[in-house]
Amino acid sequence: MRDVRVRFAPSPTGGLHIGGIRTALYNYLLARQNNGTMILRIEDTDQGRFVPGAEEYIIESLAWAGIKIDEGQGVGGPYSPYRQSERKEIYKKYAQQLLDGGFAYYAFDTEQDLEAMRDRLKAAGVDNQQYGITSRMQMSNSLTLSKAEVDHLLNVGAPYVIRFKVPENQQIKVIDLIRGEVVVESSQIDDKVLMKSDGMPTYHLANVVDDYLMKISHVIRGEEWLPSAPLHVSLYKSFGWHNEMPQFAHLPLLLKPDGNGKLSKRDADKMGFPIFSLNWTDPKTGEVSKGFKESGYLPEALINFLAFLGWNPGTPQEIFSMEELIDVFSIERIGKAGTKFDIHKTQWYNQQYLRAKSEEELSLLLMRSLDAEQISCSKEKAIKICAIMKERVTFPHDFWELGKFFFHAPVSFDESVVSKKWNTDAVNVLSTFSKEVETLDEVTADLVKSTLESVTASLGIGTGKILQALRLSITGNASGPDLMMTMEIIGNKEVCSRINYALATLKPSA
Repeated sequence: MRDVRVRFAPSPTGGLHIGGIRTALYNYLLARQNNGTMILRIEDTDQGRFVPGAEEYIIESLAWAGIKIDEGQGVGGPYSPYRQSERKEIYKKYAQQLLDGGFAYYAFDTEQDLEAMRDRLKAAGVDNQQYGITSRMQMSNSLTLSKAEVDHLLNVGAPYVIRFKVPENQQIKVIDLIRGEVVVESSQIDDKVLMKSDGMPTYHLANVVDDYLMKISHVIRGEEWLPSAPLHVSLYKSFGWHNEMPQFAHLPLLLKPDGNGKLSKRDADKMGFPIFSLNWTDPKTGEVSKGFKESGYLPEALINFLAFLGWNPGTPQEIFSMEELIDVFSIERIGKAGTKFDIHKTQWYNQQYLRAKSEEELSLLLMRSLDAEQISCSKEKAIKICAIMKERVTFPHDFWELGKFFFHAPVSFDESVVSKKWNTDAVNVLSTFSKEVETLDEVTADLVKSTLESVTASLGIGTGKILQALRLSITGNASGPDLMMTMEIIGNKEVCSRINYALATLKPSA
């Protein structure tokens, strides 16, 4: 059986789109499941789109997501270099092999020639206005020029590209692990450029040559590459590598939340959610795009969510660790249809993973926020706060954002509660309750609860009637975590101070 060797091969043209992380994840799961090898290859043959810092960003993004690279850029391995711009001489050799075998040809056409060709085909009513089977014999290339003319043009340094010669009258079959057999007539494929005028290969030549040389067993990539797959199959055959061709799997598109079209950065920006794994700063404009990490998403939650964008285990289970995903993943359970990107589901996953953490682990997340705010807090207090807040938070920073009242007394109060609940009964109970709490040596949730019930009983006022007023005086809010535990955490002196401030500040409603 062939060793499983997969590659994630992004282009360093900017921030790594979340769809790229999903592609890397599926490759990684297949590799780990089969004790295979996960390779990172940087496809930077389009130098005009190269963005400084993008390669480093890709490596950092994969590391944060927990996708470990076994071989490739940043790691090394037996097939280095893994950056395509450093493999130019390798591609030239294989381009020459195609030329020598009659599977490729030199093309010397100018931009004006190409425009005239398209106009000519359009005027003739030809639907497929491409450089290929129907047009190549009317163009300036080594198929129409004599050997002497071609040699002269090459000797004088005339600009040229090398194009693939698509075979005529053939049905090209692509076996896709997700979509089954895809059959394309060769007349529908154009003679793609394999080597550009700057001497750099195009994606088509470079990725086929590299996949062969690096012994790639499976090519798992986005659906946008499906139209190119027949060309790639033809290249494998032309090289005589048909028996060593990898298996293909083209992943479904990630769609906008409403399902109407492919998800883009612009869509994500408009709807207010990240589309990159980490913060990305555009080196040209300085524009900062916020990442999932900096927005408070846990990598394991994002990975779990991404795994389900196009794949499902066939069971009701939704929460999977990376190890569990490795065990149950299968390409056969990836769907063909595009899948909606539901940011609310991502948030749900984040909540589940936060709740599954121990209070001690969560306390470390809270302590980071407190350090940033220059607030000191004991570990014991942080653990108690996280214990009563964990069911209410979506992101790690929510422990601070929703729990500021643990550290700062309120200076303003929810007016809706004031108007409805801050009445004479509430004032009488809280005045007496504050005096009772002040005499306590310590405050525990149970003790403060029994004290409150004793006070309300003595005054003949139902405890439930004044609870919102009490919460208002302690936190300034209408709702929040367990009130008795909240008072235990902030301590009796602070409880009394806050109640007394509210009593002095707020006027009871009629």
